[in-house]
Amino acid sequence: MIVSNLVLTAPLKGWIAPLEETPDAVFAERMLGDGLAIDPLDSTLHAPCDGAVVSVHRARHAVTLRATNGAEILMHVGLETVALNGEGFEVLVEEGQTVKAGDRLIRFDLDLLAQRARSLITPVVITNLEAFRIVRRDQDREIGVGEFLMELAPIARATAVLAGAGDEVAREIVVPLIHGIHARPAARIADAVKAFSAEAALVIGARRANARSPVGLMSLAIRHGDTIGIVASGSDAQAAVAALAALIEGGMGEGAPVIAKALASSAPTAVAPAAPAQLPRDGVLKGVLAAPGLAIGKAVRLSTAEIAVREAGEGVAHEEAALARALEMVRARIGKAAETGDKARKAILAAHQAFLDDPELYAGAHRLIAEGKSAGYAWRQSVGGYVEALRALGDRRMAERVDDLIDLERQVLRALSGEEEAEAVLAPGSILLADELLPSQLMSADPAAVAGFATVRGGPTSHVAILAAAMGVPALVAVGDALSRLKDGTTLILDADSGTLRVAPDAKALEAAQTALAQRQQRKAAAKAAAHEPAVTRDGVRIEVFANTGSVADAQAAVANGAEGSGLLRTEFLFLDRETPPDEDEQARQYQAIAEALDGRPLIIRTLDVGGDKAAPYLPIPAEENPALGLRGVRVSLWRPHLLKAQLRAILRVEPRGQCKIMVPMVASLDELRAVRAVLEEAKRELGITEPVELGVMIETPAAAVTADLLAAEADFLSIGTNDLTQYVLAMDRGNPELAAGIDALHPAVLRMIDQTCRGAARHHRWVGVCGGLASDLDATPILLGLGVTELSTTASIAPEVKARVRTISLEACRALAARALDQTSPDAVRALVQTHMNAPHGA
Repeated sequence: MIVSNLVLTAPLKGWIAPLEETPDAVFAERMLGDGLAIDPLDSTLHAPCDGAVVSVHRARHAVTLRATNGAEILMHVGLETVALNGEGFEVLVEEGQTVKAGDRLIRFDLDLLAQRARSLITPVVITNLEAFRIVRRDQDREIGVGEFLMELAPIARATAVLAGAGDEVAREIVVPLIHGIHARPAARIADAVKAFSAEAALVIGARRANARSPVGLMSLAIRHGDTIGIVASGSDAQAAVAALAALIEGGMGEGAPVIAKALASSAPTAVAPAAPAQLPRDGVLKGVLAAPGLAIGKAVRLSTAEIAVREAGEGVAHEEAALARALEMVRARIGKAAETGDKARKAILAAHQAFLDDPELYAGAHRLIAEGKSAGYAWRQSVGGYVEALRALGDRRMAERVDDLIDLERQVLRALSGEEEAEAVLAPGSILLADELLPSQLMSADPAAVAGFATVRGGPTSHVAILAAAMGVPALVAVGDALSRLKDGTTLILDADSGTLRVAPDAKALEAAQTALAQRQQRKAAAKAAAHEPAVTRDGVRIEVFANTGSVADAQAAVANGAEGSGLLRTEFLFLDRETPPDEDEQARQYQAIAEALDGRPLIIRTLDVGGDKAAPYLPIPAEENPALGLRGVRVSLWRPHLLKAQLRAILRVEPRGQCKIMVPMVASLDELRAVRAVLEEAKRELGITEPVELGVMIETPAAAVTADLLAAEADFLSIGTNDLTQYVLAMDRGNPELAAGIDALHPAVLRMIDQTCRGAARHHRWVGVCGGLASDLDATPILLGLGVTELSTTASIAPEVKARVRTISLEACRALAARALDQTSPDAVRALVQTHMNAPHGA
């Protein structure tokens, strides 16, 4: 097909400027493409040609069109306007919409931008320069909407990029990685291509990045389900493409337990909410939970002093050698740090190591050194360009990796200067405050002195948040600019669980927090001492308290903490982070070992629960627009029944018979339960088993809750998974930090679903358990019992406290409390109601 030249007309009235005069390295250095810039004299952005709207940035300040000949044109209104979060912008089109030249795209408040933005200058950039080149462009003058701006000509070779033109080998694949190609997958791809001499790249649309460059790969913002090209040229190009395709299509273990626990979900990162410059009147700042816990301490502000670098170099050889020494010094330091610590810490440091070895970062610095710049200036500019590029993507998860790049920039600049980062002298009980805490800062801090930390910005899936959770350090992120007003030495109460930071608490609040901490410690000690006693209410009702498990070690911890069994064995630990599924024999050995670790106590085994935020490499689930509503849980098992049957046979082989019960996740209809039971009965016949095997369902969908009476007619028991049930009932992604404060399983709507489940089960005399996060919430214990729950499966560590709580309450009082809770209007009101009851004479 012959592609003709394309003429672009001015999308704005204004003054034309060369792109290199744009005061932003991302555009000036053409990192996003080539084009022109317009200093606007009007407030409406128009389409420069016929085409379709490819994307509209979430902050509404930028739009990308794809012309009918395939050219992609990015128009970015103003500089650093992303920080306005859409204020002052009105988008007049939608993604996917077809437009004609001259159609209005975005309307903006020119006066507001003049006051708040870094610059009004608006780059108009061709982002797929592999496919098109600018053959003619207008010069420095005032231009009106619809007047000639530039002309593009197609590059013949570009149309063959994915067809294997010349000696280039190419292959298209669909990306199965649940979180897309972020830091860790990018690092693994860059590492894998080192084994080949071929030059390789990933291509999405007409954008392309060197496969040896983790930062370049991240800048493509490749997401789950995207179709991408892998291209390579050289003597071993075919092998390189095959290896990269196998690596990516294999899933790289994305969604493995360690990652799922560390990230909590596939959540996007938090952007600091708009916060007042002044402290709230009540002295309570709110943020997003990054790591749980309660701490009382003194504020210690961590500031990262600007590292001065000279621009002029002392000769190319001198500066190249200096940069090489600095990189090697930091590389050695990271390698040594990775020798200790948990898996999460090592994974983060491995990503840092890959960034340090990134050839594109080095090449950018090398080009500037060749132009006479110093090593420090060159490194800062090279890293800074990618920092801005990642921030400009509009992908919050990618933007969160900016901290890692800034961290490495500082480490290398320190190595160049010969200065060590000044370490804060921390007294015990220090609560660290920072704009954004860098991973290296937290790793180098004395863990015995750090009581917690809070940051102005950042997100709950940042590397520093992962480290905090692994270290057991309570942490809040995205607290807002008011945090910057706090002075060193200010007394703070950091309650990460409730997302609050109380500043300069009065004597009463401080005493209450100290009492809460002391009581928590005393309560834990007393509960631990009585952990192996049964959980019986004051009026003599026996409640089973089990523990959730995922390994033999978890089962041993459950027993040590007095759990009476395992109410949920997450079998995903066997299926994730590997290239092939476990066979029946391997599963049987693992389940048997866990059953033996429980020493005869009941074991409820959940069948495979993958999909959504948990990906199994050998199960390339087709791309889904909303994975949370797609192939998940039982749907995957019925999609691949041979895996289900092998798992059921493995469970049935566990001795002694009867210790294991089977539970099916994400059930939404009775037909799904019947289909699983049919496979179970077939497996029993094959193994010659005639005695009954209990088969229950998890109540995680509103559909299951409202039809609990129908399910209970054929299921042997019901177990409520409150984590998923809550997000589906409230229509809130539990991985979205901007919604974190509203996602509470004690919401009356969720409680009403639990109530309906218990009522439906009671009609058929089936027992109901809770194995989701709400079972580990002490506030929820009396309400759950009052609604009719008779089994709680908690985290192992809190099982003693849940048993202790059960012993302090009566079922009759719990029923009255639960009835009142159903009529409350918010989770906060429910929690206040519980506290009032528990603090009343004789408790609940």
